[in-house]
Amino acid sequence: MLKKSLLVLAFTSLAVAAVAQQTGIKRTPLQKAEFPDGYNTITAIAEVPAGGAAGRHTHPGIETGYVLEGELNLLVEGQPDKTLKAGDSYQIPAGVVHDAKAHGDKVMKVLGIYVVDKAKPLASPAP
Repeated sequence: MLKKSLLVLAFTSLAVAAVAQQTGIKRTPLQKAEFPDGYNTITAIAEVPAGGAAGRHTHPGIETGYVLEGELNLLVEGQPDKTLKAGDSYQIPAGVVHDAKAHGDKVMKVLGIYVVDKAKPLASPAP
């Protein structure tokens, strides 16, 4: 019985950790323009707490960004992993799975610009 309870507790802890990782990003929209035709251009501040991760996800359009604070490991499928710090910029092609993991003991904050299909959500989780 104790073994079964510990197993359930372990699986519950893993599930909570997985959800926390996927919800680790906070996006604060700053501006939205319905441009170009059929797309929204969204400017936002994206933050990931120290030691956290955005979680694997995609966007229905291109993302470009500029690191404002902290450091991050940017993992873009099909590309070598990159470590970025304040002052660095990046681009992620439309629909490509990626993740951003805060590196070190500081919050990671980026200014992100998304040019996305306006009929779709800004971000979708990826397996």
